[in-house]
Amino acid sequence: MNPFEVRDSLESMTLLVDTREQPTKRLEKRLNAIGLPHVREKLDYGDYSCKMMLPNGTEFTMKDKVVIERKMNLDELCLCFGKDRARFEREFERAKADGCRIYLLVEDGNWEKSFNGSYRSLLQPQALTASINAFRARYGMQVDFCKAETTGKLIREILWREAKEILTNMELSYES
Repeated sequence: MNPFEVRDSLESMTLLVDTREQPTKRLEKRLNAIGLPHVREKLDYGDYSCKMMLPNGTEFTMKDKVVIERKMNLDELCLCFGKDRARFEREFERAKADGCRIYLLVEDGNWEKSFNGSYRSLLQPQALTASINAFRARYGMQVDFCKAETTGKLIREILWREAKEILTNMELSYES
């Protein structure tokens, strides 16, 4: 696509929010920070993705190309690598099978807290860091630690940059 077509498609971006994201005040605040129109839709994996209109009039969804999985803290992430590991791993397996890239955003966490066990879980720090790094190696997961107030901006930026790269390298067909 040419730069003008890419720009027009990006301007039509709509955020996809998984229906399992709980409708809380925190979600409302996050959606406001993202600043995109949004629709709630069941995603096969991840919590957020996006879609847009292409210049040829077709809708283009990225829900099988790029998704963002958000965790509110290391406690929730420990649960995913502990008791809920089988479900969490199945989600990543489905994404990998579809060739989908997953970003994992962990609010209010960092590597220091992970290594030092500064969270409320019986999961040992070695097990947590090993699991994070195993998922990075096994599934190509990108992990980012951030503050809750940054999450919305980061979700928008990640999806916008990923969409721009995909659209820039896309060839459109116009049927006449």
